[in-house]
Amino acid sequence: MNHNLSKEQITSYRTNGFLILDDFLNQEELSHWKKTIDKAVTDRQGQKFPHSEIKSGEADGINDNAEYFGKVFDQIVNLWMMDDAVKELMFDKRIGKMAADLAQVDGIRIWHDQSLIKQPWGNPTAWHLDTPFWSFNHREALSIWVALEDVTLQNGCLYFMSGSNQDTDFIEPGIGANMGDIFNTYPKYGTQKPVPSVIKAGSCSFHNGLTIHAAGVNMTANTRKAMTCAYMPDGSTFNGKQNVLPDAYFKTLKIGDLLNNEAQNPLIYHKNWD
Repeated sequence: MNHNLSKEQITSYRTNGFLILDDFLNQEELSHWKKTIDKAVTDRQGQKFPHSEIKSGEADGINDNAEYFGKVFDQIVNLWMMDDAVKELMFDKRIGKMAADLAQVDGIRIWHDQSLIKQPWGNPTAWHLDTPFWSFNHREALSIWVALEDVTLQNGCLYFMSGSNQDTDFIEPGIGANMGDIFNTYPKYGTQKPVPSVIKAGSCSFHNGLTIHAAGVNMTANTRKAMTCAYMPDGSTFNGKQNVLPDAYFKTLKIGDLLNNEAQNPLIYHKNWD
């Protein structure tokens, strides 16, 4: 695993709000990730969340335009909770340290993982932010996006608006079927040229949860598979939103409570572990 970050890479991420890493996984690691995640996805039988019977593509209270979003990608959340082999991948301290180094925080917790499979002829993902949907407000929340298949301009690569993480905030502009709706909130970026993330299988990107990003349409007859994980800096507190939290846990929380439940948001790295 190519997990050592240079000062230049960290600086680039801090400035631009994203970082693209070629050859993150070697061929043996990539094969293991693909087999592990494919099995876990198959075992879930379309169940989107571990705590709910909602199927991927159905209205879920987060994305309720099921007719459109059901054709954007198949989304299976928190595979680590139900599959020990995925858990081993997601709990890798090396990845946790990468996330902490990029975010410049002491500790990193998993917010949620998710398998994203853009099916042949899949719809695009509109320009959006991540963190405003989540149950905590932290400017350094981030995600890793690992390509399990080659990602091209034709099959739905990610695009980033460089530097947008410096200007955005926790207002929730939503995400809909119209690609450019977010630019009503952030018009500056409606005229900026986006950066495509065209990467080979086994490569990855990190992006800040406040970086404006999107994914293109899949104009091919093949899938575009990725495994992602969203990270929450240790010490983050509850903001009142449920997002992916199970009902039983959500009902115990008050605004301002620490989100430090190891069964829901495990700590996977802390600088004191080094």
